[in-house]
Amino acid sequence: MSIGEQIAWDDTVLPFQLDNSDIRGRVARLDGALEKVLEKHNYPPLVEALVAEATLLTAMIGQTIKLRWKLSLQIRGDGPLRLIATDYYAPEEEGAPARIRAYASFDGDRLAENTNPYTQIGQGYFAILIDQGPDMTPYQGITPLAGQSLSACAETYFAQSEQLPTRFALSFGRATLPGQAQAWRAGGVMLQHMPGNSEAPKRDTAEQAENWTRANMLLDTVEELELIGPHVGPPELLARLFHEEAPRVYDPQPVHFGCSCSEDKVRSTLSIYSAKDIATMTTEDGKVTADCQFCGAHYVMDPATLGFEGKDG
Repeated sequence: MSIGEQIAWDDTVLPFQLDNSDIRGRVARLDGALEKVLEKHNYPPLVEALVAEATLLTAMIGQTIKLRWKLSLQIRGDGPLRLIATDYYAPEEEGAPARIRAYASFDGDRLAENTNPYTQIGQGYFAILIDQGPDMTPYQGITPLAGQSLSACAETYFAQSEQLPTRFALSFGRATLPGQAQAWRAGGVMLQHMPGNSEAPKRDTAEQAENWTRANMLLDTVEELELIGPHVGPPELLARLFHEEAPRVYDPQPVHFGCSCSEDKVRSTLSIYSAKDIATMTTEDGKVTADCQFCGAHYVMDPATLGFEGKDG
């Protein structure tokens, strides 16, 4: 694959379906977007790995849903890694990129290095939240943490909450390409067994089960370097894995890092507080400050302009 072809597939999600079975899927590649997500923080390696996995899952899941606004993934546990939160913002117009962001909250003193990062979450839940914008009722689906990875939790979520058999094959980590500095790369394939549609041949339950088993066996042959690239493009990967299943690809969706924070939103959040409340948030030098957990943006504001009693409140 040429450098131009490699760049073309960087930070994209490619939808596809297998015409010989009732299976749809996504192939995702994240590099620059993931690097920007992680460079905003100084996470320990095991936290970085889990945030990378959650970000990749969010990009793939977000693209499967007809979003008007935002899909969020939240993993909460009672271990030293308390929270991983991600957001996927749908494209604002045709051809525009989706935007993604993520962060983690953890107790660094309790983290155990040189272990499976997933064990540091402990007992908790895996949740997907869908916000379709103002005047729309948000959707929230929650399942207990299960398995030995976040991708296993996502598979359990779809099986229990959506009754959709789902499979993920993911690879992520720091990589060094010739002539380039070390950087994060991630890639994966998502498969979902869908109910037959009116245009597809009618298949009985045994045939559907056989198709799903066969697709999973084919996915089991994928190699980690094929998932993250950069030398194998997503169409070539699909042809290698599923050529007998007649894969059909659709338009790829670009994904960029993007944060929705702003000073106006911080002011709006603080507008419910009285001047007395705002005073408790004011620093010794007479300012109110706020930091975005996702992108690290730092906001400094005059307390006299905040709250419902502020001049600009």
